[in-house]
Amino acid sequence: MSIATRTTAQALRRLSFTFAANGSHAACLAAAADGGWYVESWRLPADGPAEPTALALPGNRSESLRSQLVSLPDGRVLLCRHDGDRHDLVALSAPSGGDLHTTESLLTTLRMPGLRLLPLPGGARPAQVPVAVALGTDTRPVTTVWLVALDGSRPRQVAELPGLHGGGVWLDRTGRLLALDRVSSGVVKSVVLDLTSGQVTPLLEIAAESNDRLVLFDPDTGFAMVRSDAPGADRLGWGVLGGSEPPRFPDCLHVPGLFLRPVALAPSAPGAPAVPDGLRVAVQIDHGTASALALWQPTGGRLDPLPIPPGRLGAVGHWSAAGLRMPYSAPDRPAALATLDVDTLLGLTPSGAPALTPVPLPLQLSPLNPADPLNPFRWTGAQGESPDAGGPVETVVQGTAREAVQSWPPRSAPTGVPRTSPAGFRLDASATPGEGGHWHPAQSLEMSGPAGPIEAVVYGGDAWLSSPQLVLALHGGPADAWRLEFDPALQRMAAEGLTVIAPNQRGSIGYGVDYAMAIRGAWGGPDLDDILHLIDGLSGQRSALGLEPPALFGVSYGAFLALLATAYAPPGQVSRCAVVAPFLSGARLLAEAAAPVRALTTRLGGGDPIADAHGPRDVLQLAHRLTAPLLIVHGDRDEVVPVSQSRSLRHELLRIGRAEGTDFRYVEAAGSGHEVLAEEGGAVLHELLASFLRTGRPT
Repeated sequence: MSIATRTTAQALRRLSFTFAANGSHAACLAAAADGGWYVESWRLPADGPAEPTALALPGNRSESLRSQLVSLPDGRVLLCRHDGDRHDLVALSAPSGGDLHTTESLLTTLRMPGLRLLPLPGGARPAQVPVAVALGTDTRPVTTVWLVALDGSRPRQVAELPGLHGGGVWLDRTGRLLALDRVSSGVVKSVVLDLTSGQVTPLLEIAAESNDRLVLFDPDTGFAMVRSDAPGADRLGWGVLGGSEPPRFPDCLHVPGLFLRPVALAPSAPGAPAVPDGLRVAVQIDHGTASALALWQPTGGRLDPLPIPPGRLGAVGHWSAAGLRMPYSAPDRPAALATLDVDTLLGLTPSGAPALTPVPLPLQLSPLNPADPLNPFRWTGAQGESPDAGGPVETVVQGTAREAVQSWPPRSAPTGVPRTSPAGFRLDASATPGEGGHWHPAQSLEMSGPAGPIEAVVYGGDAWLSSPQLVLALHGGPADAWRLEFDPALQRMAAEGLTVIAPNQRGSIGYGVDYAMAIRGAWGGPDLDDILHLIDGLSGQRSALGLEPPALFGVSYGAFLALLATAYAPPGQVSRCAVVAPFLSGARLLAEAAAPVRALTTRLGGGDPIADAHGPRDVLQLAHRLTAPLLIVHGDRDEVVPVSQSRSLRHELLRIGRAEGTDFRYVEAAGSGHEVLAEEGGAVLHELLASFLRTGRPT
């Protein structure tokens, strides 16, 4: 693909959004239908739509999905490219003066196991003035802190802090005081780093053994939001730094199974008092496939839902006089930036919104409570007293996060209802389909599972069960989930006329800790039971309608699970199986993968054996049971699941007499890594997969 093509093609995929500190620009990674990843810089005018500019690299090179971006107030983007222990800091600026490609400047290279960047607050700065903080970690463990400028000078080291430090919230507008989350003896506490002196002092100490993090702060008022398990469970709280009151943990901001994330604070009026009166916080509420958005005010004691269209929000945002800007995507809306007029949305109610029908889910949600900016929040209760007993915990009976999710957004629209957005919601630069085409919508449905409901994203309209071909798509991870957002692979299948059911079986994230941890030490255990249950039910219902059984599709961990399900499902219940980047078993992955993958697999118990009626969870031992037509796709430079896993499966299939090209097809994508479907050439593979899943022909 030429640079000109990549520069002008519509982006179908966008991720890793970041906003400049003053809200004038944003940046993200983007990719078109058949191109590699590149950086986009977005101009965010006070009036009018957000405008993206592609920062295409010389030589038609692609960015890595692991690159970290920092959007700068002048439209440039500071980029950290990771390659093992090597981290290149690069400045990118948009084409100018007739140039066709981006100006790319290598600033410096740092070497250590891990590095991340945080933008400094404020507006545009001279080249010699730092624009970001770099935090590097090593195995001692120590966190080293540098200030990074754009003039090519060596980053200036300002501190070396014992232990690991995450997070990053500014306590002032000059870039001097930075709150970080220190991990010590398994406990997380927020501390304050003074970048002028390099000194660290405690910030949060709600209880001796509690995990206390600062998540949002307003330097003008001292208003702070914290996340802490001091009340007995992980909860959001609020208070005023420098005030006499301990943190409060309102019930409206807590319900097990839902994750609440403060995204942005409304801009405060000049001279606003250092009290919570009048403050407004946008809160993203995630559960399962979808997101909701609500407005919370400390003095209101409730969450007010904002009627955004069904879909998924990007967990970051910036709120200014121009509105609240956040990344947004839906199955029929490729990711882009949404601008929300919060006051207009507040004036709408579900009854005044488009006539959409929510699909009820078993959801739940709950109100909030902090002294001198450099001193800890402290509970006033006696030593050892529960915060629930000694500190204020507000209780309300209305306006909980549960209500915000259940009342809006709806999870599906009846077939034939036009896709509309409420007044006060605008999506800028979302890619449109080709001439005469359309993006296929999807809905979120619950399906019966062996241990309870299983939520799934379903393409195919109201008549999905009676579709001539149906695909059960299994996500990777395993700590991942399907979401109500645009997915090029699932879109391509839907365009081929396939119904797609993408379930979030046990082990998926977004449904609480117990649900996600159900497969710890049991890869191919409860999740395989869920998938086999779905296959059995779907194949039986479709058989009664005279239709073929479902096909299976999976990527990475989902490919492993799809192969196991194909092997263990009764004969005739799986019509065909397509897998991308599969591994053969947790033990085989441990034997061949790189150190980071081995560490993750070990931590999740992926290599632990399972003893039950099914038998081994080793695809190589089950190759003789893979009798359905099979398509295997793997990148030959896969850095997560070595291509040797698929090569071994191909060799075993040939050894037992399967005919390549008839019984199965093996495709090895040259030069591609683990995200083979999202790299250059991905559109060809999408076409191949959709065609195979429709026809079952390996060639």
